[in-house]
Amino acid sequence: MGLGGIGIWQLLIVFAIVVMLFGTKKLRSLGGDLGSAIKGFKSAVNDDKDKEEDEDGEKSLEQQQSESIIDVKAQSEHPTDKKS
Repeated sequence: MGLGGIGIWQLLIVFAIVVMLFGTKKLRSLGGDLGSAIKGFKSAVNDDKDKEEDEDGEKSLEQQQSESIIDVKAQSEHPTDKKS
């Protein structure tokens, strides 16, 4: 028994009927189209992840710069006078 009660012989018969109906050329082109669609989907997902990482890096750099500017302004407005 195979998948859910379907045996290997039943799968082979279904495969043979599909090949007879569509032909090997049509199935080959269908497989190529499916493969290129999956490849395009994976590259699009990876591009989105890269963009998010780049945006996160830019945000953290901007935050660091703004924090350092705020620190400099705070120090210039309130100088620490230490009299000993």
